[in-house]
Amino acid sequence: MTADVLYPTSPAEVQEAVRSQPRVLPRGGGSKPTLSTPREGQAVLEMSGLSGVLEYDPGEYVLVARAGTRLAEVEQLLAQNGQYLPFDPPLVEQGATLGGTVAAGLSGPLRQRFGGVRDFILGVQFVDGEGNLVRGGGKVVKNAAGFDLPKLMVGSLGRLGILTELAFKVFPFPKATATLRITFPALEAALEALYKLAGSPIELYALDLEPSATLILRLGGLPEALSARLERLQLFLSRSGEVLQGEGEALYWRSLNPLNLGEGYLVKVALTARQIPALEKALGGAPRRYMSAGNLLYMAWNNDLERLDTLLKSENLSGLVLKGTTPRPQIGIDLGQVMGHRVTAALDPQGKFTAYHP
Repeated sequence: MTADVLYPTSPAEVQEAVRSQPRVLPRGGGSKPTLSTPREGQAVLEMSGLSGVLEYDPGEYVLVARAGTRLAEVEQLLAQNGQYLPFDPPLVEQGATLGGTVAAGLSGPLRQRFGGVRDFILGVQFVDGEGNLVRGGGKVVKNAAGFDLPKLMVGSLGRLGILTELAFKVFPFPKATATLRITFPALEAALEALYKLAGSPIELYALDLEPSATLILRLGGLPEALSARLERLQLFLSRSGEVLQGEGEALYWRSLNPLNLGEGYLVKVALTARQIPALEKALGGAPRRYMSAGNLLYMAWNNDLERLDTLLKSENLSGLVLKGTTPRPQIGIDLGQVMGHRVTAALDPQGKFTAYHP
């Protein structure tokens, strides 16, 4: 099957494409192929033509850019002013875009400190299923009555509309960082330490678990204070570990960004740390990494996807397949529920953004 491919360069052209095509699928950098592979009857909208930073005020910590803008371009611009996207989006060098990252709801290890993509998106512009150009939110942090459209678009997988423009809050990157790797004798001991850290006032930029029993802790702040903080952290856990600093530490974290965990499907799972023990017993040797104090799991699954689907359902978990061939990227339990389906029906009454006719 060869799908029609359209190359819009403006929101107006996206509107025209939505109105003229029976089914449409936006595609950014192609870094999450499961989500950007068209099904029968879907026309592909290549969003790379809608790229570029529209506004950036380092003093106000606000960035506005078109949805097809690559994360690599954004990160390079922010780094010139010592700033970054605090939700730490993955797949940067693989060509991931702002729009695709928001639509898939992806964050990385550094979300531990300040929160995920949902916490930093301020405004969106998108085209709904009837070809209307809709704007929600703005460029300032404020509370408003009604739907929070920016947050609604996070993890929407393009089913509510095609993103054309986004506004984000950005933060200063810490002056220096250091990482502590501590291996425990067993998973139970590692999890007890993770629970202890997650409930403490200790400020960590990353709190990851690498099976079977290694915690990876990242600190950030003033360089002259890091050594003492690392010592206090090891005293707090009554255990010493390997310290990474400087360029080696930065390289370590950059090496994790592509999510090259292994062969097979790449799957993201949202969970809680208390669900890890039962899941660990069932996953076997699947390469994986728990991030954000055990609330986020990325894993490689080189097995029957139906088996993983059944496993996640048995643990009351939902998964999203990012890489690998499957007609149904969402596995496990359905988190859409009635409200989600109602919003989809309101913004896309003709089913323009679904793979199948309603």
